This record gives sequence, structure tokens and C-alpha cells, in this order.
Amino acid sequence: MKFQHAFLSLLLAGALAGCGQREEAPAADPAATPPAAEAATPAAGGEPQAEAPTAPAADGSAPAPEGEAQAATPPPAPSAPQGPAPVEGTNYITIENGQPFQPLDGKVEVVEVFGYTCPGCAAFEPTFRAWKARQPADVRVTALAAPFGGFWMPYARAFYTAESMGLVERTHDKMFEAIHIQRSLPVQNATDQQIAGFYAQHGADAAQFASTMQSFAVNAKLKRAEQFIARSGVDSTPTLVVNGKYRVIGGRSYDDVLNTVEHLVTRERSAN
Repeated sequence: MKFQHAFLSLLLAGALAGCGQREEAPAADPAATPPAAEAATPAAGGEPQAEAPTAPAADGSAPAPEGEAQAATPPPAPSAPQGPAPVEGTNYITIENGQPFQPLDGKVEVVEVFGYTCPGCAAFEPTFRAWKARQPADVRVTALAAPFGGFWMPYARAFYTAESMGLVERTHDKMFEAIHIQRSLPVQNATDQQIAGFYAQHGADAAQFASTMQSFAVNAKLKRAEQFIARSGVDSTPTLVVNGKYRVIGGRSYDDVLNTVEHLVTRERSAN
């Protein structure tokens, strides 16, 4: 079962509402079931399989030799947003003296403030990931784990530790799955060792991961995220912030929220 399908019960439960800073731990959902494991099937008898001959290209040219780099697919070109322009105060808030999280360097920045323990974030993530994959090269999407305190903190530390170790891409969806679908990690009172054990399943050294969670470097990442969240007025998750200037108002359908983002991205692109 694909990750997105596993969240169907969350979507149907109406997880459009965000998770607040002082939100109580969400109750377990007995309807949620773990996704089926996807395992590769070995060849019968364990014998090496003969390689199938490579067909020539449609134009009759010879295929590229094995191992030769293929041309990268170019990023999509910017497209005009659909629907009416968003309304300030209804669809977004202009942040007074707002600043981007990172220097723009000719990009338009979209920051996603999220929390692994937030069921709304878990439900939103598959849609947001698909949207991110469609963005042109001048849109930079940055994830920020919200250090709101309490049971948010171990998982915020986990995210920034995984980021420093290059593990986010392979573990981001799986962490949501572990908390909200498999229930193999607790929402509250998760220990560094429990979390490190999860990352050890995905290539990390458990002892090193647990140690890094309490490091100066991770503390600095938490502080920087906290400062951005405070000056942007973010008090719930998931929340999207465009160029540090516009905080998108949630509580709407995912398509409506992302349509607002696209309008604001287009506005900022034109201003550059």
C-alpha cells in the first residue's frame, strides 16, 4: 500500500484543521492500519538472470551505454496560477517586516512549518510532496520542524539531526507513517533512543544519532527555526510562508491553500 493511501483514513477524518502549539496528543485511530510491506521477490533458484537485450531508441539510434549518465529532465516552466487572486486577511496575512528563512538568491521561498506529531501535517504531506515535485527551478521549498515545546521537541530534534546527516529524503514520509499509521513510535514521551532506533533502520548509527540530537549544531537549528516561526506569526501546523512575507491561512482544502501559495509565488517572481 502506498504511503498516500495509508493516510486515507486521516483525510476522511477531516484533518484540515492545524495542530496548535499546546494541542493535546491525538488519540489513537483504531481504523488506521499499517501499510503492507513491499519486498522484492528473488529470482527462482537463486541463479543470475540473463539481461534482456536493450531495444533501440524510437528514432533508430543506438541506446546509451550502460552506466552512462542520461540527460536530466528539465524542471517545469512557471505556469499561471488558476482561479481568483487570494484575498488578504481571508487567504493570507502579510507579515510586517517579514524576512525569508534563507537568502533568496533569485529564488522564491516556500517554507512549510510542520510537526511529525501533527495528524494534519501527516494528512497534508502526500499532497504537498506532489505539489513540490511540480515546482519550477526558481521555487525553493524548505521544511521546518516546529519546536513548540513538550512532545513536539524530540521529533523536531530528530528532523534537524536527520537533516544534518542527509537522511530526511529517505525518512520523512516513513516517520509520519511510524507515528500515525504503524504506531511504532509514541506521540508523547518519545526518548532519544527510541527515535534513534527508528533512524538506525534507515542507515544511521543509533548511538551517533542520539548523541547528535543533543548537540550544539542541532540546538542552533532549533533556535533558528524558532526565531523564524516567531517573527512569521506561525502558531499552528501545517503552515506555509512565502518569501517570509506572506503567511498562508489554513483551515481550507489543500487545493485552496496551495492555489493561494501559487498566486503569492507568482507575485514574488514578478517582483524580482
